[in-house]
Amino acid sequence: MDTQVLTTILFLTVVALTVGITFWASRQTKTAADYYSGGRSFSGFQNGLAIGGDYMSAASFLGISGAIALYGYDGFLYSIGFLVAWLVALLLVAEMLRNAGRYTMADQLAFRMRQRPVRTAASISTVVVSIFYLLAQMVGAGTLVALLLGVDSEAVKNLTIVGVGALMIFYVVVGGMKGTTYVQIVKAVLLMLGSALIVVLVLAEFDFNLSKLLGAAADNSGKGEAFLQPGLQYGATLTSQIDFLSLGLALVLGTAGLPHILIRFYTVPTAQDARKSVLWAIGLIGAFYLMTLVLGFGAAALLDRSQVDPLEGGNQNLASPLLAEAVGGGEGSTGGAILLALIAAVAFATILAVVAGLTLASSSSVAHDLYKGVIKKDEPVTEKEEVRVARIAAFVIGAVAIALSIPAQRLNIAFLVALAFAVAASANLPAIIFNMFWRRFNTRGATWSIYGGLIAAVGLVFFSPVMSGLPTSLFPDSDWSIFPLNNPGIISIPIGFLLGYIGTITSKEPEAEDRFTELEVRALTGAGAEQAVQH
Repeated sequence: MDTQVLTTILFLTVVALTVGITFWASRQTKTAADYYSGGRSFSGFQNGLAIGGDYMSAASFLGISGAIALYGYDGFLYSIGFLVAWLVALLLVAEMLRNAGRYTMADQLAFRMRQRPVRTAASISTVVVSIFYLLAQMVGAGTLVALLLGVDSEAVKNLTIVGVGALMIFYVVVGGMKGTTYVQIVKAVLLMLGSALIVVLVLAEFDFNLSKLLGAAADNSGKGEAFLQPGLQYGATLTSQIDFLSLGLALVLGTAGLPHILIRFYTVPTAQDARKSVLWAIGLIGAFYLMTLVLGFGAAALLDRSQVDPLEGGNQNLASPLLAEAVGGGEGSTGGAILLALIAAVAFATILAVVAGLTLASSSSVAHDLYKGVIKKDEPVTEKEEVRVARIAAFVIGAVAIALSIPAQRLNIAFLVALAFAVAASANLPAIIFNMFWRRFNTRGATWSIYGGLIAAVGLVFFSPVMSGLPTSLFPDSDWSIFPLNNPGIISIPIGFLLGYIGTITSKEPEAEDRFTELEVRALTGAGAEQAVQH
């Protein structure tokens, strides 16, 4: 069977499966609680699978394996950062957030502060972080489909991005949280099985000897022993070492501030289920990131460097699919075609699931925080009206993501996600942590930390080499890069915390302090959380 025909059939099967799930879920979605949080009806195991599905994005599957294939040891630091980040989410955020909130990140801030300024800030931050993350997924989709169709046409990549955008809007508008969650569960299972299959085949090539695999990767990389040592990407200069520290901070602290991950904690009925879901997610994600080690070094060992090095005309985002083709028998073989199509279909399912989760998080925040909490604050809003606004917001956010993804196709997707993490860690995390652990924290502190962290992170990215000054920049023909680091986290995260502190100590808000005890009791015990859901 022709490769393109096989690939198309597998693609269409994945899409048809997810569309079917979405239609089924739409019949179960009757209230705002169903749309936003799936009626809080998911078990810890189901939610753990869905969190894994949300978190193991195209950046993980395509971007990290590509980074390892290109930079060896330094590329694997992405895997370590993403995995360790879960401990912060588990220890500081998961259970307390589920107990204290209702549908969105802003709920637990607005509980003891002035609604309008806090909900506006949280909503803007949620949309910005989601769009950064969406860019990475949609760029991955364009690259993937162009590979499968055997074309390198900009028009095909652009059409793919538009198609993925249309599908993600459909999932969110029709299926809500229930549809999105089941799509993520299916995708998590497919991704784990697909990755495990390739890992076994790669290890079989080297007699299941990891040392042999690493040796072959070092020899084939052209870098020798340096490929297995720190410093190939981060270490040549002091600036690159600081950049690495900045990346690590963003990855480890960013997870606990990602809006599409935070809303997952609202989909379980009890705090115990919230804890269980994170533990299941850690197990799945830990196993997956160990597999990226084999995928990345396998790509370095078995692929020609020109296939993955952008400086030689390759594409590092395609390391995993090309590796699948290589272990299946190579280019032109039936086995290679089947495995390439299989892994590409899995990667496509990965992208669809993650973009749906991101769009749902940002559209929920626009409807629940901005529309209901700010615009219509003094007027009653029916659940039907709120859900309708969320669906309209999904269309708008989807359109913005499509428009921004088309020019961003040169950038590495793991790196784009690291920027989203930096923005989340700078803008969202300080407000969440201060609100749950500092009695004096107030409205000015919350808005200063969110806006300050957001502006600092986005501003520094704008003036960094990501945007201009290098062949791999978004605008390679211009140069306004006055900030030397690729990742702004090391500067913008402390700014978010510092502004939250300064904003708080320069203003008094007794009612915020008075309600802290109630929030603390609710966050620690879950008492009153059900009333928050009902009212």
